[in-house]
Amino acid sequence: MIHSRHPGFDPGGIRVARNALSHQAVALSIMTSPLAGIPLSVLDRSRTRVGETEAETLRQTVRLAQQVEELGYHRFWVSEHHSVPGVVGSAPTVLAAAVAGATTRIRVGTGGVMLPNHRPLVVAEQFGVLESLFPDRIDLGLGRSVGFTNGIRRALGVDKDAVDDFADQVSELLGYFTGTQTNHPQVHARPGEGLRVPPYVLAVGEGALLAASLGLPLVIAGARGEAELLGWLARYRAEFRPSEWADRPYVVLAATVAVASSTAEARRLLLPEAWASAHSRTRGVFPPLRSVDEVLRLELTEKERGFFEQSLQGQIYGTPGEVENALGGLVRRTAADEVLVTTNTYDRADLLASYAALAELAELRSPVSG
Repeated sequence: MIHSRHPGFDPGGIRVARNALSHQAVALSIMTSPLAGIPLSVLDRSRTRVGETEAETLRQTVRLAQQVEELGYHRFWVSEHHSVPGVVGSAPTVLAAAVAGATTRIRVGTGGVMLPNHRPLVVAEQFGVLESLFPDRIDLGLGRSVGFTNGIRRALGVDKDAVDDFADQVSELLGYFTGTQTNHPQVHARPGEGLRVPPYVLAVGEGALLAASLGLPLVIAGARGEAELLGWLARYRAEFRPSEWADRPYVVLAATVAVASSTAEARRLLLPEAWASAHSRTRGVFPPLRSVDEVLRLELTEKERGFFEQSLQGQIYGTPGEVENALGGLVRRTAADEVLVTTNTYDRADLLASYAALAELAELRSPVSG
């Protein structure tokens, strides 16, 4: 079910103890699922865990990509964060290369490259290299966030207002692929020019209108409630201008989704990330994930408890049937073309089991075995 205060991005193994969950998903998939035919993709931020080295975290990101590829997921994207203790996904193009090299079919990309931190030419050439090595498998997800603190922004060489140049940066970047950029005459992306790397705009609110004006696919979450999400989607579709990258609007709905054998177990999967979010909002540091049992033993202040509960709002979790109804309903109401799942939890086996159950609901492919 969706748990919220608000009303209602062409474009291994699972433990035997979770067989009951798999059987529930299989039974539901015998009937036509509202998720059937909807591509499912994964965004992994390379979240660190207490007791795990950063090298182990990065290797586990690559391993997860292999696992969800076997489950039939459409894309696997990695993110860009700098100087965040709980996240080691700081070099998305490097990590994307490792993921693409370790997989064979799944599309690989970024969710996203934070363009204000980079020169468009460098990004074009990096993705030109990726596309040349892994043809027809690379996606270019673009965001406009800059570092969270003044110190990080200074280290990156950007100002807070660098986000204002995002539209121009995107146009310049795409111009390197088409050979039409005019900001720097006689400068060409090598490799890059002439290649087709599908671009996506990661947006919150008004960013959807930028995607529409540029004629690009949109990746968006309903972080501010479904009513506001539907409003932005209506404007994106109404104001969309066809481009050489997309002839129609394309919506990738980003969502946190957790599936387990009971509603309570599914909710437990979300507690480590909820605690990390509350910790960061009260102490200014985004920490590694702790186990569910550790989180439940922590003494939270009233303020931390408020942020903890708030972070669970709007998340989709429950049994296969509950998630099928909730996510399927959201996909129907938003007319989303694709779902990008962004779930994080401490226990990697539990996370994989959730992804496997969701794949069965969407009739992607049979789950991996022990």
